[in-house]
Amino acid sequence: MGKRTGRLRRLPELECLFPGTLKEAVSLLSKHDGRARLIAGGTDLLLKMKYRDLTPRILIDLSGIEDLHALTYSREKGLVIGAMVTLAGVRDSSLVKKHCPILEETVGQMASEQVRNMGTMVGNLCNAVPSADSAPPLIALGASLKLVGPKSSRTVLVEDFFKGPGQTVLNPKEIVKEIQIPRGRGEKGTYIKHTLRREMDLAVVGVAVCLASNSKKDTCKDIRISLGAVAPVPMRAKRAEGVLRGKKFSEGLIEDAALAASEEAKPIEDIRASAEYRKEMVRVLTKRAIRSSIQQL
Repeated sequence: MGKRTGRLRRLPELECLFPGTLKEAVSLLSKHDGRARLIAGGTDLLLKMKYRDLTPRILIDLSGIEDLHALTYSREKGLVIGAMVTLAGVRDSSLVKKHCPILEETVGQMASEQVRNMGTMVGNLCNAVPSADSAPPLIALGASLKLVGPKSSRTVLVEDFFKGPGQTVLNPKEIVKEIQIPRGRGEKGTYIKHTLRREMDLAVVGVAVCLASNSKKDTCKDIRISLGAVAPVPMRAKRAEGVLRGKKFSEGLIEDAALAASEEAKPIEDIRASAEYRKEMVRVLTKRAIRSSIQQL
């Protein structure tokens, strides 16, 4: 924060464009290649512009594109969250509560009510911050993003979307249309976030677990463990998953899986926590998240 002291400024003079369709928005992004930025909620973008970390001359406002405000569920497509659905909209959705309650739990731990009313889940992902709260649960759910460009569209798993801090696989001329979460088959999930403050703080460590059991609910049929803020990008703890997958639940195996997740993490050391502390919190939170998910079965 020290290098930014006194640098917060008014927004510079710029042009705002308001497309009515996704096709028009993609066309404008291509036309103004390199000079334009997309704006959804703007909770991060506008702050970066005031600090002059970003200096676009044109903003393309996506709020007028009706399709991007949709939040739907079907047996074929599962849960689909449009790029303009706010965090509060996700949290308050009856479809999310029924089919993906882990997302309701996650949003409840994010930012402030004012930010949740404006910010979007897609925007949270596109910022590509390693501590982004929405990434671990979406990775654990096996979610994908639909990317639309001027000539074609493609679908990318959320876990493959990030390339590094602030970097994604998104082409400069592409727009994220929606998040696609496949229909669940009895999985239960938990997201636990550790912060220095109780409210409105970035995750020091975030852990998401989604698991499914056999009919007797005593054996792990499948499991996905995702970690945030402990590597350059949100990551799967695949070795930890392998400790439990196909085996009967036991305290010993849960401990082993949590330790494996801790060993897989590659955290940095910064002003908020040491690398050693983050690794230990991965172990503690992974154990809690697995236990919580089992209790929901």
